[in-house]
Formats: sequence, C-alpha cells, structure tokens
Amino acid sequence: QVQLVESGGGLVQPGDSLRLSCAGSGSTLDYYAIGWFRQAPGKEREGVSCISSEDGSPYYADSVTGRFTISRDKAKNTVYLQIDSLKPEDTAVYYCAVVWRLCRPVMLDYEYGFWGQGPQVTVSS
Repeated sequence: QVQLVESGGGLVQPGDSLRLSCAGSGSTLDYYAIGWFRQAPGKEREGVSCISSEDGSPYYADSVTGRFTISRDKAKNTVYLQIDSLKPEDTAVYYCAVVWRLCRPVMLDYEYGFWGQGPQVTVSS
C-alpha cells in the first residue's frame, strides 16, 4: 500500500520560493499520477497541479500557472512542487495524493487516494 509523506512547508515571505516534496513508501509511485491539492482556511480543497505517470506531462490550475512547477524523480520515488513568487493567497495546507496513471482534466479530490498529512505553507510579511 502506498504511503505518502510531504515535507517542505513553512513560513515564508511574499515573493519567496519553496519546494514541497511528496515521498512515497510501501510501493512504487511509477504507475500513479501524483496530484497536489491545497486547502486554505474556510475554503474547499483545490487541485493545483498533477503529473502523469506515463510521460510526466504536467497539469496546472489557472491560479498557479507560471509560478508552480511539478516534477518527479522516479529513482527517489518522490514528486516535487516548486512554488515561486509566493503570494499571501498561497497560504494553505498542501496535500499530495495519487490517482491511477493519468491526471484527469479536472482534479476532483474524491478520485485521489493515499493522501499525505499536509504541510502548512504560510506566506506572510
């Protein structure tokens, strides 16, 4: 069974960058697409990025395109989310989760499983 552990969250200033990691254990992530979601206080969970297993093709929500970069290192069984030019509205708990093989055109959280614990990212001056 897949277990996901995220890391890399914290308190940062607007304009900073950080990289979140989603490390898999218990099973290879090679056959899964990995999605990143976030949930801000008082808001619904939002899918922000996904990377497919087949060719590594990425998906980004419109709200993060140009600032978020998703990548995966199959040798390390890990997926990364690079976030640049952080904004206060990026403040949220960030989660990674898996879906079989391909990212879906719309990221629906109920289609994903094996959720990680969700590190907090806080963007504040």
